[in-house]
Amino acid sequence: MPNPDITYRRILLKLSGEALSGDQGFGINEITLAHVCEEISDIHSLGVEVAIVVGGGNFFRGMSASAQGIERASADYIGMLATVMNAVALQQALLNIGVEARVQSAIPISPIAEPYVRMRAVKHLQASRVVIFAAGTGNPFFTTDTAASLRAAEINVNLLIKATKVDGVYDSDPMSNPQAKRYEQVSYDQILQERLAVMDSTAIALCRDNNTRLRVMSLSESGTLRGVVLGEPIGTLVSN
Repeated sequence: MPNPDITYRRILLKLSGEALSGDQGFGINEITLAHVCEEISDIHSLGVEVAIVVGGGNFFRGMSASAQGIERASADYIGMLATVMNAVALQQALLNIGVEARVQSAIPISPIAEPYVRMRAVKHLQASRVVIFAAGTGNPFFTTDTAASLRAAEINVNLLIKATKVDGVYDSDPMSNPQAKRYEQVSYDQILQERLAVMDSTAIALCRDNNTRLRVMSLSESGTLRGVVLGEPIGTLVSN
């Protein structure tokens, strides 16, 4: 029975590959992975339907490889395979703590993941299974941020959450500018006009055109994901 205090009953969490690498900067950090899965398990236990799009930058970045001479489409396909590795690791870590999870891949890879089928994904969510979307959109030249925006619209989520290393959207890089101002709320048009570093422009336009609410936040502190689904003003809200 869903908790009546839940503000957002179906969410999509966008995780970067780097979010799983922790301080080591490459691969998957077991402590970081366990923390992320505990946060997901916490909101899942409230009755929230959880979908996840995960990146692959902790193993391979297509654009960086392209700059080093690998043909861009091929580099992007390699990056998609990196997201599958992260998705399977997430699935196993969730299963280990008693949370049913399914991986759906935009690229057919049947021995380890279901093919992406929208209605099947929705049925999994309705059956209290976490759904992890892998391989981006299945197409080169599109980021996993765009995949998150697309899947969020397709499965009709109440909120898209982007987990980052910083606690919201700033007017400049807070890592290099200690005077950077954090927005509590910002519009999609403002993000595009001011070129704020949130998601790529295709992902932002998809969210804007489909009226998808986005919250940008950090998962570094325990309980923040629970706070968001309960309606607390954590991070930065992005909307039309």
